[in-house]
Amino acid sequence: MAKPPLSMKPTGWFQVAWSAEIGVGDVHKMKYFDTEMVAWRAESGELTVMNAYCEHLGAHLGYGGTVVGEVLQCPFHGWQWSAEGRNVCIPYQDRPNRGRRMRTYPVVERNESVYIWHDIDRREPYFDVPDVFAAFGDGSGVDGYYPQQRLYREHLELHPQYVLENGVDFAHFKYVHNTPIVPIFTRHDFGEPVSFVDFTITFEGDDGQRIEDVNSGVEAINGGLGIAVTKSWGMIDNRTISAITPVDEFTSDVRFMVYIGRTPHKDQARAAAKADEFGREVIRQFEQDIEIWRHQRYSDPPALATDEYEGFTAIRQWAKQFYPDGIGGSAADVYAATQKG
Repeated sequence: MAKPPLSMKPTGWFQVAWSAEIGVGDVHKMKYFDTEMVAWRAESGELTVMNAYCEHLGAHLGYGGTVVGEVLQCPFHGWQWSAEGRNVCIPYQDRPNRGRRMRTYPVVERNESVYIWHDIDRREPYFDVPDVFAAFGDGSGVDGYYPQQRLYREHLELHPQYVLENGVDFAHFKYVHNTPIVPIFTRHDFGEPVSFVDFTITFEGDDGQRIEDVNSGVEAINGGLGIAVTKSWGMIDNRTISAITPVDEFTSDVRFMVYIGRTPHKDQARAAAKADEFGREVIRQFEQDIEIWRHQRYSDPPALATDEYEGFTAIRQWAKQFYPDGIGGSAADVYAATQKG
């Protein structure tokens, strides 16, 4: 990937782990946004994500740090840090250091995933993480689906915006995923930090059919640049979550999750096997996109076909609000300006 002229430190919610990776008492090392971090789970089950280096003398808390009840203890001198990032104990002194604080991040656990809110100006979250079930308002829930299937690719040279732009790129479906006809977009709603894209699509039939006769499609909800959830209708019931999180100035981690809906079936083992097979096919198609993204160059301005102009213009204008480095102003300021207008 040729490095795009886009910040790798955008504002928003981004996945940093799966919940099951961090059990009670665990300390989980990770690096995102060019920053060493740790995630740890207290005895109460509360999950905390904070910068990794102890404010005392800089020991990395991911190497030997231990959870003691509701605090994280440094392996170097035993200093203890709370879920709010405050020093609550210096074991060889009768009072803590109240003047220093570890940076912590707002955390949400949803759909078996761990998300943190990232903002270089440390603003509080102003939109929510979309839920792959509740966000569509159809009464669905995890019990109606087979276990989540996953893809995880580390340190790929791609930018989160490439993945979001893929959601308005109707032409690629035919040439990357071999759909018989080009889909038609029925909704582009980029008025808020959480945006919506719906389109009619089919993966069956031939190129002789008319799009007007297709009775299947996809609804997508984008929670900023870091998360997109989708619901398919008129075909095999599936929900997906794509989560792209910058690691450093050049690479991102890619997570993709698929839920396949349960259906009444006499042979439950056969039904589960078919669901697993279909889930793997959905993941395979996402991998086809990854192969494009990781070798892509950001084209600005792009040479667009007439029918592409509306979607790409809308999503690129929408994306500007999440960049803090002059491309579109700070996320909170841009959002505030749209509300005033």
